[in-house]
Amino acid sequence: MSEILWTEKYRPRKLDEIIDQEEVVARLKQFVRERNIPHLLFAGPPGTGKTTAALCLAYELYGDRWRDNVLELNASDERGIQTIRARVKEYARTVALGEVPFKLIILDEADNMTSDAQQALRRIMELYTATARFCLIANYPSKIIEPIQSRCAFFRFQPLKKEHVIERLRYIAQQEGVEVTEDGLEAIWEVSEGDMRRAINTLQAAAALGRVDADAVYRVVGRAKPKEVAEMLALALKGNFLEARRKLRELMINYGLSGVDIIKQVHREIMSPRSALKIPEDVKVELADLAGEIEFRMVEGADDEIQLSAFLAKLALIGRRLYKG
Repeated sequence: MSEILWTEKYRPRKLDEIIDQEEVVARLKQFVRERNIPHLLFAGPPGTGKTTAALCLAYELYGDRWRDNVLELNASDERGIQTIRARVKEYARTVALGEVPFKLIILDEADNMTSDAQQALRRIMELYTATARFCLIANYPSKIIEPIQSRCAFFRFQPLKKEHVIERLRYIAQQEGVEVTEDGLEAIWEVSEGDMRRAINTLQAAAALGRVDADAVYRVVGRAKPKEVAEMLALALKGNFLEARRKLRELMINYGLSGVDIIKQVHREIMSPRSALKIPEDVKVELADLAGEIEFRMVEGADDEIQLSAFLAKLALIGRRLYKG
């Protein structure tokens, strides 16, 4: 099995290899053909190909000399005004090497930059347009100040489709000689929530245990199996409070989950169309509202076990009304 991260080993190297972002790819390829780009702002959920697209753009613009003409910084680590004034400014003012007349500065996770750093960056983007172009990558573009947004061409990355994520996982498993089952692929999709990076990392972690099935996936990500969560909820709704509470303690101890982890899985199970928990729509609404209240209390510092026990007790009361007939 490969010793390097599969997310890097199987990262696309060309724009044509990027999936589910056809409009973004078409616009970027036009920039490559013209050998000219504006400042760019890539926005979208994690793991949808934003950083990959920026690197592919660099590969295709500069060819073998891309490392000489690209500065890549993670703004969540180097996000202060000093980094912008010193390192970024010094790089932006130097002349590019090769046919393309400008360098490319990639600022990953730019939404974590301080306000002062963003104000300094705005001025640098104006002054050194002739020698540098900026590509800002953000999960939450609303955290980028308006003056920077107005200077950038905006690219919105869409969540990846389930069938394409699973197809890519199958390909990687085949290349690495890993046995993966259908329920294992479904479990990876469930825990990754459309994040390709997390999906590939989960596949690699589960592959270390041998056969990749649903049990292996939930074991490596530290989550309870949805079936077990549904069983706990069903016990509470049927009025078997003590048994439901025993199941809750078992989940928390066996999987090492916090109360917030549990309530998030409960919410996911309530809303999942594939859930084993079969309850009417109006009851789902009531449970979702209750789960939100319990999660808020725990985040504010309330005791996890007491709050979750209260949640199960409330479910027992709802279940008494639900099954009174």
